[in-house]
Amino acid sequence: MRRLAVFNSVSLDGYFVDQNGDMSWAHKNDAEWNSFVAGNAQGDSVLVFGRVTYQMMASWWPTPQALQAMPVVAERMNRLPKVVFSRTLAEVAWSNTTLVQRDPAAAIRGMKREPGPDLVILGSGQIVSLLAQEGLIDEFQVALSPIVLGSGRTMFEGVKRKLSMKLLQSRAFANGNVFLRYEPMA
Repeated sequence: MRRLAVFNSVSLDGYFVDQNGDMSWAHKNDAEWNSFVAGNAQGDSVLVFGRVTYQMMASWWPTPQALQAMPVVAERMNRLPKVVFSRTLAEVAWSNTTLVQRDPAAAIRGMKREPGPDLVILGSGQIVSLLAQEGLIDEFQVALSPIVLGSGRTMFEGVKRKLSMKLLQSRAFANGNVFLRYEPMA
């Protein structure tokens, strides 16, 4: 069975985007962190997005600037298969992207039963919240960033039940980021 993981940067006060939906605060030009991110992007997986995150990623990763700034990550982001959940998009243009306009939970249940690479959600707070409530996420990877935003959105906005987690890994970086891996407890 395929696994579903989430990777998101989160501020010290728990937000994955600020009050304007911006995530630029999470990006640090730091050799140690960039090496970790590039290494974490290794392997085959299917990237999963909601519409807002998809449109943001699709506007950056195929550009020459992205290829220059983070060539390994840009190559992977452009090459890997992608799934975007949206009720409003009519088509998608980013390479290797499949548009899914039906219920994300039902679609992910089906994808997890199919053979193939694991699935990774990037950003996409509404999708994370929905799938976490449904018990469909197997691993949460959080990059805790040393910044307080004051307001924004959490990736668990709308979750209505307690989700207990077991820590699998932690790693601190010189830039202040702390990488945390959790799995849901039954």
